[in-house]
Amino acid sequence: MKTALKYILRIALPLLLAGVILHWMYRGVDWSGVWEALEGGMNWWWMLLSMPFGVSAQVFRALRWNVVLKPMGEKARLSTCCNGIFLSYASSLAIPRVGEVLRCGVLSKYEGISFTRLVGSVVSERVVDMSMVFLFSLITMLTQIPVFLDFFDKTGLNLPAFLGRFTTTGYWVTAVCVVSACILVFLLTKKLKLFSRTKVKFAKLLEGMMSVARLHNPWLFLLYSVGIWLSYYLHFYIAFYCFEYTAGLGPVAALVAFVVGCFAVLVPTPNGAGPWHFVVKTALVLYGVQDNDAAVFALIVHTLQTLLTVVLGLYALAALAMTRMVNGEPLAVSEKALHTKL
Repeated sequence: MKTALKYILRIALPLLLAGVILHWMYRGVDWSGVWEALEGGMNWWWMLLSMPFGVSAQVFRALRWNVVLKPMGEKARLSTCCNGIFLSYASSLAIPRVGEVLRCGVLSKYEGISFTRLVGSVVSERVVDMSMVFLFSLITMLTQIPVFLDFFDKTGLNLPAFLGRFTTTGYWVTAVCVVSACILVFLLTKKLKLFSRTKVKFAKLLEGMMSVARLHNPWLFLLYSVGIWLSYYLHFYIAFYCFEYTAGLGPVAALVAFVVGCFAVLVPTPNGAGPWHFVVKTALVLYGVQDNDAAVFALIVHTLQTLLTVVLGLYALAALAMTRMVNGEPLAVSEKALHTKL
């Protein structure tokens, strides 16, 4: 009973948080703008052009994962790695962060690789990803200081005036997102320590975490890492050309919105729903896009990119059902089965 309640809360609370933020954001939106965009007001060809980059980001992640596994003497089929990644992102739409465990379970069952080593490799990958996000953030902040000053000078706006556009609810939403992200980091750190003490062999976990330091081909790892984040960025930036009011903003404005969106998805809601919409809308407004148009952009782009994640997840389920397993056992997705390979 307690376990069932825990899983219900893990699903319900993120959905509730996302729903509250989305309701607050879109309570005054003119919905006719959404229907006009969907019925012909947006350029669907640009949206279709952006979708392959959403796929390539996950494929590059699978390729990089294989590079990380090699120093441990492990090698997995690329198809299994890709399907594990596809499934991990899709499953995280239902339960935030569960995908990292699930993809380790997929490779453990289908490729016979130690589950604990896989967990360690995922931790090391995430450290690299966060480092790259912070690097992007630093570059964006440094390069955009003149742009911000020029924007405020030409429009007659100043920072207090811009912040004054926020309502009291807006400040509360921002505060809730920041606090939620901090709580998530704390819980993940605590869980990792408990996990390493009671459920895994610490030596294998450490081996997986240190695999990045012993890469056979660090340049290939770097190339795949750049490919991941360049694909994510293009997946987002090309969508700007779908709408008249964002088509002329340019790659730098897209980079600003992309970076703040990366931090927004740290808030434990499905695919960052709610916080992502909020920060992307705010970034677009900073560059002169009208409030309603910015909200429409965030809603349509996030929804279509999420649908792509769902489609890839369904494809992975079908592909894994037809994949031969190393040990010949059927795939088990229960929490108990995910921890059998120690």
